[in-house]
Amino acid sequence: MEIQTALREINEAAARRPEGVVFAPIVMEGALEAGALAKVAPYLKARGCASVGLVADANTWAAAGERLAESLREAGIAHAVCRVNPDGQGDVIADERTIVQVMLETPKEARAILAVGSGTIHDVVRFVCAQTDRAFVSVPTAASVDGFTSVGAPIITGGFKQTVPAIAPEAIFADLDVLAAAPRRMTAAGFGDMLGKFTSLADWRFSAEQAGEPFCPLAYELTEQALTRCLEAVDEIATGSARGVEVLMEALLLSGWSMLLVGHSRPASGGEHHLSHHWEMAYLKEGRRQLLHGAKVGVAAVMLAKLYRERLAGAYPAVFGDLPDAERLRTWLRQAGGPSDPGDIGLTETLIGESLREAYLLRDRYTGLKHLALNP
Repeated sequence: MEIQTALREINEAAARRPEGVVFAPIVMEGALEAGALAKVAPYLKARGCASVGLVADANTWAAAGERLAESLREAGIAHAVCRVNPDGQGDVIADERTIVQVMLETPKEARAILAVGSGTIHDVVRFVCAQTDRAFVSVPTAASVDGFTSVGAPIITGGFKQTVPAIAPEAIFADLDVLAAAPRRMTAAGFGDMLGKFTSLADWRFSAEQAGEPFCPLAYELTEQALTRCLEAVDEIATGSARGVEVLMEALLLSGWSMLLVGHSRPASGGEHHLSHHWEMAYLKEGRRQLLHGAKVGVAAVMLAKLYRERLAGAYPAVFGDLPDAERLRTWLRQAGGPSDPGDIGLTETLIGESLREAYLLRDRYTGLKHLALNP
């Protein structure tokens, strides 16, 4: 994918079909290609950024951060490295503590902050950049989430997860060599995040029809296209081939741009994300190790697809009738190397039942999950 070409096509489509579009045209620089890491320093030089912050964790520093820091040094760009600290369980969390660490370790003169990592690091950096009026530059190290190019930052505050409006990156440099070298479970998580679009898109249509929530046909179709591309390349994604990782990352970027068009996460986040967030907060409260976002979303999508087909498809066939059956979703997830059942990620029956009843309370959105909770 050539990013500028893809965005030009999206922006042209948005001009032709403006219904529901909030932010257009989308302006974003960058590259999705092998060796994209080498383009970061020249981009910053051309933009006049003499000083930047670089945020990574121990794993992403080894994957790309150290090489990126060396290229910045060679280019004469001052850079302050913030290696975010994990919590007591060894997880990096997008919470108040991490946000404060990044703000304290980013010098005042830094004009941009580079997010070198996956979803959590990106969420923290996009929030900090929005609060401090700095440029946000994305450097993904795994094709693991679709939030790289979106505008919302899911943040844990006081043990409660909420999505805070922030900013999208002004540039993204996704190096295919780095992405292909990521652990298989990270790529599987990205695939799980994409499979969640089956239920998120159904929930969005349902909310538009039943609750009159804003709807954007273009963003819906772009997200659907991203999902279709993943399914067509599932064999390549499962083997971890360079082409498979590229197709997956293209789909994740397209899903993120769809969210950016409408200014919120509705195209890509429905009841399956509410379940995922509920489980995340429960694990934090219990002091348990965190799970990859996409791993939780994939399992949640399997659960909801089964529930929606059994309890809603009869009354709302146009919305829920075409959802794939749960076993098909499980097969895809297993093929990609990810978890597919609640037991695979340590969910108890008690937590599952609680989340099915209460997770809808996390967002003021109408979903099939909320409908079922209110109409048991």
